[in-house]
This record gives sequence, C-alpha cells and structure tokens, in this order.
Amino acid sequence: MKPILEVRNLWKQYKIGGQQASYLSLREKLLQPFQRQKMDTFWALQDINFDIFEGECVGIIGRNGAGKSTLLKILSQITPPTKGYIKARGRVASLLEVGTGFHPELTGRENIYLNGSILGLKRSEINAKFDEIIDFSGIEKFLNTPLKHYSSGMKLRLAFSVAAHLEPEILLIDEVLAVGDAEFQKKCLGKMDEVSKSGRTVLFVSHNLGAIAQLCKKSILLNKGNIEKIGFTPDIITTYLSLKKANNISTFNFSKKNNGTYIKQFLIISQSFSNTNTFSFGEPLKFNFKIQSNLKQPVCPVIGINDEHNQRITTISSDELNIVFYTMPDSSISISLKTTNLILSPGTYNLKLALRDNVKNILDVKEDLVTININETPYSNIKYNGNWGTVKTLSKWEMN
Repeated sequence: MKPILEVRNLWKQYKIGGQQASYLSLREKLLQPFQRQKMDTFWALQDINFDIFEGECVGIIGRNGAGKSTLLKILSQITPPTKGYIKARGRVASLLEVGTGFHPELTGRENIYLNGSILGLKRSEINAKFDEIIDFSGIEKFLNTPLKHYSSGMKLRLAFSVAAHLEPEILLIDEVLAVGDAEFQKKCLGKMDEVSKSGRTVLFVSHNLGAIAQLCKKSILLNKGNIEKIGFTPDIITTYLSLKKANNISTFNFSKKNNGTYIKQFLIISQSFSNTNTFSFGEPLKFNFKIQSNLKQPVCPVIGINDEHNQRITTISSDELNIVFYTMPDSSISISLKTTNLILSPGTYNLKLALRDNVKNILDVKEDLVTININETPYSNIKYNGNWGTVKTLSKWEMN
C-alpha cells in the first residue's frame, strides 16, 4: 500500500541578515548590484524522510526551533522546500495559524464557502456539512459578521471546525489549539480522534505531550532540523525528555538577579545512588541547595514537580509551614529538604525551583531545573507499564 504522504530528502534553507528587498529605497536598489552584502544561511530542515499512511494520527514533537512548523508549512505548500519533494495522495487541509486561509473582510459564512472551494469541494458538499460546522464552532450569532470583528478565539473555533468537518484526506494541525479555552480544546482533541478513527490522516504538532500521547500512536521527533527518531509515541516522548535532560547536572550556577538574590547551587541526594538524579521507588526525595544574596531578606523556596507530559504533580513550598529563611549580605545559606510521604511511580519527572519573599514576590526562578528518574520498585518484581498513575503508595495487605 502506498503512503498517503511521502517525504523524501527534504531540505529547507533560510537566509539570515542583509536588507530585505521590500524595504529598499530606489537609490539603494540601484546601488545594490555594486554592493556586497553578507548573507548567512540557516538550514531549518535537513534531509527529512518519512512516510505517513492512511488513517494514521502522527505527532510531531521537538524543542522550539526544531523545524516543526517549517515542516508543516512545506507539507501545506505554503513555502517550497530548498531541496527534495513531498507527495500527498489526497486533499490537504491545514490549521497552522489563527485565521490562516480566511479573508478578514468576508463574513464567517462566506469564509466557510471560500475554504471549501480552496479544498476543491462543490457547493452542495459544503452545504451538507454547513450546520455541523456552525454547531461545532459555536459562532452562530456572528455568522454574518465580517471576520475582522472576530476575536482570536472565535477565528480559531471557526477555522478548526471548517478544517475538521470538510473531510480532507490529510489534516495538518500546529500548536494553535493553545489559543482556545479548556472546553474547546477538549472538543478539538475529541474531534481529532474521531477524524483519525474515520480513516483520515492527522499530523499534530504540539508541546502538550499529554495530548500527543492520548491521540497519536506514532510520533516524529525533530531536533535541530533533523529527524532524531520515528516510532511508538511513548518511546519518542522518552527520547525527547532524555534530550532535554542531556545537559542537566546536579549542581547549577545561575546568573545574578537585579535584586541581588540568586540560586547558587542545587544538589539532589539519594541514599541509594549518592549525589545523583536517580531514586528508588519509595525512597524519600532529598534536596540541598544554596542561596546567595547581597541583601538581608526573607526567602521561601518552592519546588514544583511535573510529570513527563509537563503536567504538575505537586508543589512543595516552605511558606505553607510558615517557614522562612533569612539571607545575609554577601553570604550564602544552605537549605535542605526531605519529603516524607510523596511516593512517585517509576518514571521521569521535571523539577522547577523558585524563591519567593515573605509576601510571595518572585525573587528567582529556574524552569526545568533538573530531571529525576524513579527506578522500578526494589520491593517486588512488578513491572510498571505506564498506566498505574503518577503517585503510588507503599501498603500492607492482610487477610482477616
């Protein structure tokens, strides 16, 4: 069976620096052939190859600047590749930016027919789906209002509804769902799942790893314009997180803040593995960190723990117990923390550390401070398959 989307030897280069032609005066344009401008080049994508088959829902993940949006723009034929080619065996609808493909002077009704025409649909085919599009988008009251008067959320609801209901064979979606509210995001994810199960193909770019894991069995990991890995989504997410933690070490030195306070050092202590970021299941989490200040001021450390999908698991803060630490000018203080009843399931977790003063103003913060790993339980031979939840408990069982 031939793939519905075929990508071969795809490269995309951008030029950086120099003056853009549209901003040159007549005099500058006349002199341009006699002037040398240094133009740096940047390869946004390098030698991309993959196949997508009919009915697949594929996630595309990677850090900012990895090339995800560039890839979708090429697949949507918004921008051409520098080298290589794509072959799509079906109609392609894309939702890359809020309002893409819409005309601001036209009404919502007119834009629905405009988008349908672009997709190659007949008016009768659009009419058959018209009521479903309006009902899903929830903009019935504003149907005959020019799009320029819509909010960004209204544009998004209409754009997604049109793209999903006009039944393209291939649906490309970038991280635009972040614009919508929580209820509409839930509707969108449900509709994307329905579209995929109906036999159509979906490519979904998102930083929401939970949504990727929920919808996509297969994912592509991009890293600096290259394909790092293609495969089963849980494996791809694990690889992505390992790339994020590649530069993590147990001790950190941070730049000084304007207020004179900064986090100097963060050390993770494990009874099983000494100074490391690996813990055994059931083992208390222990942290030591140093804070240095040029001022005499109160500080309250706050540690946030997120799971591998970047969802907050818990927050540990000293001010919850009315505990405040005081710094002294040109000196550092050492603080230790030991959890007593937090038992995380085996897996990978990301930590965030912040410092607040006694009135909860942020003094210093560090996102993605370090990644910690919880090993399989040493108390049994049970292997966790990722469906046991995030928090576990040690228990004792008896028969009466």
